[in-house]
Amino acid sequence: MHDKAVASRTGEVDNRRMTVRSLQSWLKSRFLTLDRYVFHQLLVALLATTGGLAALIWLMQSLRFVSLVVDRGLSLRVFIELTSLLIPSFVAVVLPITTFVVSLFVYQRLAGDRELTVMQAAGLSQFALARAGLGCALMATLMGFLLNLWIVPTSYHAFRQYEFDIRNKMAAFMLQEGVFTKVSDAMTVYIRSRSHDGTLHGIMVEDDRQPGNQATILANHGSMMIVNDTPRVILYDGSRQVIDHKTGRLNMLVFKQDSMDLSSAHQEDARFRDAAEMSLGELLHPDPQQVSERDTGKFKVEGWRRLTSPLTCFSFAMVGLVAVLRGAFSRYGNIKRPLAAVLTVVGLLATNLLLQNLASRNMALIPLIPLVALLPGLICAGILFIPEMLADRAAARLTQN
Repeated sequence: MHDKAVASRTGEVDNRRMTVRSLQSWLKSRFLTLDRYVFHQLLVALLATTGGLAALIWLMQSLRFVSLVVDRGLSLRVFIELTSLLIPSFVAVVLPITTFVVSLFVYQRLAGDRELTVMQAAGLSQFALARAGLGCALMATLMGFLLNLWIVPTSYHAFRQYEFDIRNKMAAFMLQEGVFTKVSDAMTVYIRSRSHDGTLHGIMVEDDRQPGNQATILANHGSMMIVNDTPRVILYDGSRQVIDHKTGRLNMLVFKQDSMDLSSAHQEDARFRDAAEMSLGELLHPDPQQVSERDTGKFKVEGWRRLTSPLTCFSFAMVGLVAVLRGAFSRYGNIKRPLAAVLTVVGLLATNLLLQNLASRNMALIPLIPLVALLPGLICAGILFIPEMLADRAAARLTQN
């Protein structure tokens, strides 16, 4: 029995090796060495450009949350964990732009180094030259769908929930010794020291959650605990001081033990969900009980944006390919076609933003969103490939005659 099991495992390993080898041989037979060479350059450039641009945006956007570190006393680890949840959304935004930039730059460099000229002299067609760029655009499109339909809503939902917990719950447990910690907009807590068992000593709380009845609470010591998913502090041997604004007298209540809720008085029992963290079905078919009729258009436009934004990776890449592959080669370089491609992509981005803004107010314009996203790519594909296809058919007819 043992020998049979070993033989079976050996056979499975051999089958896996054969499958990998057959896949490698199939890829080599289907894709030329030149295709793999160009695709490798496109892929490396796409990963580097997208990662670098997303990191730059993350660095700029994360500055908005520095106040959480300063005011709430959060650690650097919590700050990085919170802001890193926004990275997938940054990647989804920059991916169509970086796909265009990489396609234009890599093919322009190949043209400048005369590599495209050599490929054309070897008899490669326009489609063969653009095959690696099309493969890179297809991969970016699939990644865009994966990001927009699954990763970004999941990560953004985790970000919003994490931020909500920090603002309403976690900050209360991150009290620093000798520091006035702003637990919420209406509450500030100071502790003199903290012992190894978690006991707080020398507590002062400035509670402004009730307008016109601000209180200052002093306690000798206390401890933190969670009650019904809400942070509370148990105070011992203290006093609560409130100034009566009508009489100007100081009212003081001395207590032996008291408990105090450290969460915000405006904390929501059920946090409002943003459109960016909803699923595609919830956006295309909003619940009338949760979404007002005035905001229905915004939610539907967001759903269609998720479906069509990845298609712009293909369209923008085709704009870059047409700018380089279409037209006569110039040994002195040609800045007009790349510049026209850049202006075209800028115009398409502006048109998409304008159309989404108008469609949120007039839902009859929503069918134009996928049209504007995909049509430029199809037009560029027609400009690049159809003349060559017609020429091949005409040559074939002449050969038959």
